[in-house]
Amino acid sequence: MAKVILDAGHGGVEPGAVHEGRQEKDDNLRLTLAVGEILENQGVEVTYTRTEDVYDTPLQKAQIANAEGGDFFVSFHRNSSPEENQYSGVETLVYDQSGNKAALAEAINAELAEVGFRDLGVNERTDLVVLKRTQMPAVLVEVGFLNTDADNQLFDTQFAAVAEAIAGGILSTLEEMGLYSPGMIGAANGAASGDGESGGNVNAAGGGSANAGSAAQRATLYRVQTGAFSNRAYAEDLLFRLQQQNYPAFLLYSDGLYKVQVGAFAQLENAIRMEAALRKAGYSTFITAE
Repeated sequence: MAKVILDAGHGGVEPGAVHEGRQEKDDNLRLTLAVGEILENQGVEVTYTRTEDVYDTPLQKAQIANAEGGDFFVSFHRNSSPEENQYSGVETLVYDQSGNKAALAEAINAELAEVGFRDLGVNERTDLVVLKRTQMPAVLVEVGFLNTDADNQLFDTQFAAVAEAIAGGILSTLEEMGLYSPGMIGAANGAASGDGESGGNVNAAGGGSANAGSAAQRATLYRVQTGAFSNRAYAEDLLFRLQQQNYPAFLLYSDGLYKVQVGAFAQLENAIRMEAALRKAGYSTFITAE
């Protein structure tokens, strides 16, 4: 049986893009669950990184996916631009333009174009943790711009068609790989997974928790904070710089500040080692625990 990991981007204290009270994390989760239901009804096994409004770091999401294993990892997002109605369309991001992940990205974009979205293409992003650290072909779908009226109208009025389009792109790619056919509903085919690609060159350390909704049951996690800003752009600049240097950095919004943190460690000594490496690289740091 084919297996797909679905990731609803952002969540919890990290809303993602926000426009006139609309939060990206909510659109992401709604669409993720709708696509998952379609896939499950077609006999595909689906695992979610979250099914509720909770936050996990990108590295934790990659760890959840790696612990579960699967033929594809698909992360759902909405895009945003500096000005309202500045851009319109869908794009799908991949670590590189190779293998089954590129085929999946092209298939999803083609299906969404049929719904009415402008196709902005498949683009490489080597700095995104969920594309770099997942051990299966991975794509990140930006389903229109959250601050563009035309894209929101399509997303809302054609929501079922949008979900069907993304599911259709996944199913058609799995079918080309020999992992799915419409007559296989409910049956396991025992096929080998994917094309052997890792999505990047780095394996995620640790297995992570397969239960994305069990935050209260997790042990203490130690993280290394490198900055806290009231201006999101400043935080994103620091985040990008860290990710370019291959640090597992992420952005967290809490207490009115955009906080840039690195890693999520179960062992304090691992956080201490990461802090030492960051300080050696010239960053100001301190360790948080939660």
